[in-house]
Amino acid sequence: MLAQLQCFMKLVEPMRKLILFAGFASAIVVSAAAAGLPAQLNADPAAVARWQSNRFGMFIHFDPAVLTGKEISWSRAGERRDRDEHPTNGTPASEYDALYHQFNPTNFDAHAWVKTAKETGMKYIVFTAKHHDGFAMYRSKVNPYNAVDATPWHHDPIADLARECRRQGIQLCFYYSQDLDWHHPDGAWNDWDYAKSKKNPDRYLREKVLPQLTELLTNYGPDVPAVIWWDTPIDMNPERAGKIYDTVEKLRPDIIMNNRLGGGYKGDYVTPEQKIPAKGFPGQDWETCMTINNTWGYKRDDHNWKSAQTLIRNLCDIASKGGNYLLNVGPDSTGIIPQPEVERLEAIGKWMQVNGEAIYGSSATCFGEELGKPVKAKDGYGRETMVSSADDWRCTTKPGKIYIIIFKWPATGKFELPGLESKVTKASLLAGHKTVEFDQTSSGVTISLPAEAPDKIASVICIQIADKTPRVAVKK
Repeated sequence: MLAQLQCFMKLVEPMRKLILFAGFASAIVVSAAAAGLPAQLNADPAAVARWQSNRFGMFIHFDPAVLTGKEISWSRAGERRDRDEHPTNGTPASEYDALYHQFNPTNFDAHAWVKTAKETGMKYIVFTAKHHDGFAMYRSKVNPYNAVDATPWHHDPIADLARECRRQGIQLCFYYSQDLDWHHPDGAWNDWDYAKSKKNPDRYLREKVLPQLTELLTNYGPDVPAVIWWDTPIDMNPERAGKIYDTVEKLRPDIIMNNRLGGGYKGDYVTPEQKIPAKGFPGQDWETCMTINNTWGYKRDDHNWKSAQTLIRNLCDIASKGGNYLLNVGPDSTGIIPQPEVERLEAIGKWMQVNGEAIYGSSATCFGEELGKPVKAKDGYGRETMVSSADDWRCTTKPGKIYIIIFKWPATGKFELPGLESKVTKASLLAGHKTVEFDQTSSGVTISLPAEAPDKIASVICIQIADKTPRVAVKK
């Protein structure tokens, strides 16, 4: 992942001095306007809006690295090449690159994976077609380093996922590492195995990236993938990015792409990672990707699981700021999603069955004061970021409706909503659809609540208003 690269840069001083990363932005930022590139890619705005309305998706990191019980790609290490503080945590490159000989996840069940995502309330899946280690998790005729030709499994999981996603009404999207490839001699960055002076990035693009993208965009039907999730551009200059863009546009001009292609291409949406921005990105489509524990992919000794409360409130927080939540799972070496992850997904699913109306197809808060002032905090990588300082409640909206998502149930039995000028016609709890009383004055609305919250994690009140768009007094 892009943000992980920042951590690893500390161990690679010469390269660190050459590359600057900031927030969610792509590496090697080039002005799109100066380069004559499109400010956005060519996805249909209506398609982007439909994707954004999904609000909730599943990220799946899965390839032979699961056999080590260490993180995908980033655990591939020669001498002092691990991104962790202790180089012994890594897997030697020669061992890592031979893992495919043992990769045989016989318990892989695409139906079960997709069913889990659907029952959690997720509307789309992003699957790692090729991560930085260069291993293709599908049948690729371009390079034999793939799940079908190189492993005893001899299986194409993407074919199964495409069928199941179509059957169960879930959008399937592909993660593809377009620049970093530590198995190919010309892939970006790996100059500890391959001399940088001999690298030819254009050859890598020509021999592997473009033909593999052609396979991924044509082999699984006209609706797959719905999104291409690029990651970590380093040598991706405007010319190389342009060749990728032209290939994708020729085959799938309607496809959605994130903002990590590089070379100055901004993409269709913004991708913060392991953090929730204090105010979101007003006026932009965005999605934050986060892990359930601390790891992308399966890591045997990472038991730092986020609670169901944290995950549900993250979803509410992100939706209230107009973003999507892409939550990662890491199936183990047999192809099973670990039970601690399943338990948390089940809890989210139960909450969504009752309260999903406040999430799907919603727009950002019409208030904003409930977020508090931005304050400094640490993101999922321990780096400084800015987050919301208040966490009592959140708000989402739909035409004629305001959803108040309460985290901290008022002990007074009263919820004050100052500044709402639109006439309230009804207020009710989504849990049980029980109507609640309210009192509206020129200064706002006071809602009378039952003594106990319907849900200890997050309870939702639906406020129906006479206006299509809420009118809220601007605080002077």
